[in-house]
Amino acid sequence: MDVAFIGLGQMGSGMADNLVATGHKVTVWNRDWTKAEPFAERGAIVAADLAVAARTGTVMTMLADDAALEAVSFGDGGLLAAGPGLLHVSCSTVSVDLTARLAAAHAAAGQRFVSAQVLGRPDVAAAGKLSVIAAGAEDDLDIVQPLFDSIGATTHRVGERPMMAAAAKLAFNAGIPAIMQMMTEQFRIVAAHGIAADQMAALLLEVNYGNRLIGSYGPMIAEKRFEPAGFPMRLGRKDVGLALAAAADAELPLTELIAERMDVIIAAGGVERDWSAIGQSK
Repeated sequence: MDVAFIGLGQMGSGMADNLVATGHKVTVWNRDWTKAEPFAERGAIVAADLAVAARTGTVMTMLADDAALEAVSFGDGGLLAAGPGLLHVSCSTVSVDLTARLAAAHAAAGQRFVSAQVLGRPDVAAAGKLSVIAAGAEDDLDIVQPLFDSIGATTHRVGERPMMAAAAKLAFNAGIPAIMQMMTEQFRIVAAHGIAADQMAALLLEVNYGNRLIGSYGPMIAEKRFEPAGFPMRLGRKDVGLALAAAADAELPLTELIAERMDVIIAAGGVERDWSAIGQSK
């Protein structure tokens, strides 16, 4: 299908490459012209400006932040000035508020708008294996599904309001640094006893640590099934305390925060609740 791709950074360049490789007629535009030029050799059309790109009728954007997406959408000669019928697919990780404003503005302009957030690093984008989290009108999602199939391994439709996809992506990105901090602290605990970080990393991978946790505790937390406890808070607090002690003088801010949180829950009568209730207010 005819599609314009705007934003040829590390993620966008891989996504645009896969659109070309899978047979779509691709027009590209980038604020830095030098990033767009190589796509002409790959079979894409390099647009002189946003207005030319918008003539394709379907435009995918992959931009760095709210300000960049606002400029492309609301600026002079931007997507909202392209006239009725345009379908804008926003893949940029931006705020829920901007996503809501874009949905309203495109509707007022007689245009269509979906949010198609992507999970994966640049190497995953280059391989066409992204996970796509999409939200918007079902008919619009059906139209652009071939584009999702070109850039991703899976597509998850989470609702009809574009803001829903934006919220899901932000939820993922809020959790990632917490997991990275957790792994860092795990490495520090074992380092105090002579185990190398790469050895611990291999062990975490071997036992499928993250997937096992999510598979076991995700449904429990989602359904708030904390009683009867499979592993009570008191025993979890014991183990966290032992981990803090084992780390000697290593800095474990996340683990210390968890211990404090457990103390609050236990003091409030949650001693026998499952430790998966760590994030609950009551």
